Amino acid sequence: MGLVYHPAGHDDDLRVALVELQAGRWKPARELLRKTSTHWALRTSRTQLLAVAAARSDVVDVWLAEEPGSYDAQLMGARVAVERALRGHRQQHPRTLEFEARARRAVLLAARRAPHDPVPWVCLVALAQIDTRQLRQEHRVRPEEPMLPSGPWGLLYEVNRRDPYNREAYHRVLQFMLALEGPRGASLAAVFDFGRSVASQRPVGSPLLLLPAYAQIEQRRQSRADPLWRRQWAQESTLDYTLTAFHDWFRKAPAVQLSVADLNLLAYALWAGHQYLEAAEVFEAMGPYAAREPWASVHDGAAGPDPGEALLLRARAESLSYARTRRPRAGPHP
Repeated sequence: MGLVYHPAGHDDDLRVALVELQAGRWKPARELLRKTSTHWALRTSRTQLLAVAAARSDVVDVWLAEEPGSYDAQLMGARVAVERALRGHRQQHPRTLEFEARARRAVLLAARRAPHDPVPWVCLVALAQIDTRQLRQEHRVRPEEPMLPSGPWGLLYEVNRRDPYNREAYHRVLQFMLALEGPRGASLAAVFDFGRSVASQRPVGSPLLLLPAYAQIEQRRQSRADPLWRRQWAQESTLDYTLTAFHDWFRKAPAVQLSVADLNLLAYALWAGHQYLEAAEVFEAMGPYAAREPWASVHDGAAGPDPGEALLLRARAESLSYARTRRPRAGPHP
C-alpha cells in the first residue's frame, strides 16, 4: 500500500474543502464549517488546517468581502492572520510584530462576537509563542502546577472553560515553552513536566494522552547522537503512557477525531516499545495516510532519499507481519 501525505487523513469533507480553498473557492469551506457547528474539537482542527491552506492567498478576504456578516468568514480571517504571524515569526520576518498585532485585533473581534467559541482563545494561545521574552502580562501568569514555568495559563483556562482538553491549545502551550528565551534544557524539562501533568489527569478520549510522547520526540530533536534513545520507549514509565493513549484515546475517540499526526506518533511509540499487535492496529486504522513526523526526527540516518519514510514502512511491515502470525485464524466452516 502506497503512502498518502495529506493532513486531512480520513476526513473526506475536510480534504475536499482544502482542495477547493487552494483553488480559490471558499464555498465548500463555508459549508464544512456550517456542518461542523459547535463540535469544538473538529471546529478547532478544521479551521487550523483550512487556515494553513488559505494563508498564501486572498481567498478568505474574498469570502469576507462577499459575506461580510458571516462569523465563520470572520473567524477564518483571524485564523489566517494568526498563521501568517506565526510563519513570519518562524522566518524571522522584520514585520512579524506588525503581523502579530493585526492577528490579535482580528482574534479579539472574533472572541467578542462569539464568546462561546473556544477557537479565538486557541488563537491567542498560539500567538503567545511569538512573545519569547514574555513581555505581555497574559504570557507570564503563574500556573497552579509548581513545576511549570509562567506562561499563558489564563488564556488556556479560557479555552478549557469552552472546550476542556482542547488539543491545539495544549500543543500551542508546548510550543510556547520551547520558544522561550533561556536554556534549552530548562524548556525541554518543562515540556516533559507539562506532558506528564496533563496525561496524569487521564482525559479519556483525548489525544492529549500523547503529550508525553511528543515530549520524547522533542528530546530526540535535541540529542540526535544518543544511540540508546529508542530504548526509552520500552521502559515501563514511558510504555505506561503509550498504552494509556492506545486504550483511552485511540480505541475510544471517534474515528474522525483521530488525526494523522497523532496516529503516526502513536504507531511509532508502540512499535518502538515492542507493542507490535497494538501498533498493527494503529497502522491498519491509518490506512494509506502518513505524516512526515515523527519519522523524520527519529530515523537512524539510514541511506536513501527519505530515511524517515523508510523507517515508517519498516515499522508498518514489521508490525503487520507480527500481527498476522499472532492473531487467531478463522477455523474451517462446519
